[in-house]
Amino acid sequence: MNPTNQALNISVFAVFVLITLYIVYRASSRNVTQSDYYAAGSSFTGGQNGMALAGDFLSAASFLGISGAIAVTGYDGFLYSIGWVVAWLMGLMLIAERLRNTGRYTLGDVLAFRMRQRPVRAAAANATLVISLFYMIAQMAGAGGLIALLLDVHDRTAQAAVIAIVGLIMLFYVLVGGMKGTTWVQIIKAVLLILCVTMITVFLLGKFGFNLSAILRGAAERSPLGEAVLSPGAKYGATDTTKLDFISLALALVLGTASLPHVLMRFYTVPNAREARRSVSWAIWLMATFYLCTLVIGFGAMALVGPEAIANAPGGENSAAPLLAFRVGGTVLLGIVAAVAFATILAVVAGLTITASASFAHDVYANVIKRGKADTRSEVRVARMTAVVIGVLSIIGGIAANGQNVAFLVALAFAIAASANLSTILYSLFWKRFNTRGTLWAMYGGLISSLVLIAFSPAVSGTPDSIIPTVDFHWFPLSNPGLVSIPLSFLFGFLGTILSRQPADERKQAEMEVRSLTGIGSGLR
Repeated sequence: MNPTNQALNISVFAVFVLITLYIVYRASSRNVTQSDYYAAGSSFTGGQNGMALAGDFLSAASFLGISGAIAVTGYDGFLYSIGWVVAWLMGLMLIAERLRNTGRYTLGDVLAFRMRQRPVRAAAANATLVISLFYMIAQMAGAGGLIALLLDVHDRTAQAAVIAIVGLIMLFYVLVGGMKGTTWVQIIKAVLLILCVTMITVFLLGKFGFNLSAILRGAAERSPLGEAVLSPGAKYGATDTTKLDFISLALALVLGTASLPHVLMRFYTVPNAREARRSVSWAIWLMATFYLCTLVIGFGAMALVGPEAIANAPGGENSAAPLLAFRVGGTVLLGIVAAVAFATILAVVAGLTITASASFAHDVYANVIKRGKADTRSEVRVARMTAVVIGVLSIIGGIAANGQNVAFLVALAFAIAASANLSTILYSLFWKRFNTRGTLWAMYGGLISSLVLIAFSPAVSGTPDSIIPTVDFHWFPLSNPGLVSIPLSFLFGFLGTILSRQPADERKQAEMEVRSLTGIGSGLR
């Protein structure tokens, strides 16, 4: 790529950053209260929050990782998209309204509502920090792969420097803009991302005479797998282990979405449960449109660029969409795609950072350390300090994971989220007997089991695609732990509850049920 192209890519990205930095700065002038910093004062409409939800959820994994997975493995790569769209139905039907009615700022507000406050809030914060960090590492790894392609940077040190710069910009969004500034960045990014993938899809279809079958034929001809790449099984059907890996992945994708702290926290930015439902409806339609476009983009990249060229490019599979943009629309379209991809990474990481920092400040500092007596100013100050620590850790992790497929890395975060949070959310909302011991057993049991299984899985060691390919200490055969760790968390929660001599708080349970169904007592309007 010549220097002119590089200059254009950097210029387009710089324009986006300057515009969003200005918006974040303007939004920061309205960050007066604790609610403003954590939940944007619950001032966004369902439509606005739906776009922000889409912007928060459509990460580098969706744009770069899934497009690359489809371009290399075909139909099996599209399974990520199917899982993530279906997952939102659970959020719509079971969680969005009840969660909004029950909590204020964090997931810990809901889980600790009828339990002993301090241990449950500490557990919720620990889970949120681990999940957010895993997710952020994936996004930062995507930043490294993208810059490697756009600037033709092969040196790992230079890629690490770029990851650090992305992290610093993200920290500015969070520290200055809070949830309000971050939400506006996510809305802008969602609009740009949907327009970008739609534009590439239209250009690509036009190149093939608006004939999707022609794209699929071209993809099959370029793939070493031939027409088998258009059918299930290219990646997950070869052996019994890969079939189980697919089931585990599907469980993590479908159940993890409704358990992600940074997604759940978005429901507090709207004024009431009705707007929370509208948020999910908007998000589903936007994401369904996006993922249909990634199907065309993935197979289009396979047909025009080729799986071998994609795999050998800087950034590996994550380079499929940018390479296709350059082939279809030249330098200008590549510059636009680059800016949108960076916007995607910045917006998602900012959302994760503010969620993790809010959870620590609100749940651990204010309610565990200060026993509910922390003043608003000190709590927000601790949240900002935590954001800096989380940002630094994500930069270090992103540098270590640079080169991995970001969709695969995000799927691990989904498995951890479903293992740690889903059972406790559902038990808290729907099981009257559920108690504090059950909550702690479910959260820590799911969290620890998922982390242990990941550490000793092929995702970390033992294969050429592992994070540490040079050694082999894996004994768990599946790359994603969801098939084992998610049921274990439900089992731990059940056993912890029935083996505990401490009865559930019936008065608090009744109050929570009424509040979750009606919103009475929650201060909603």
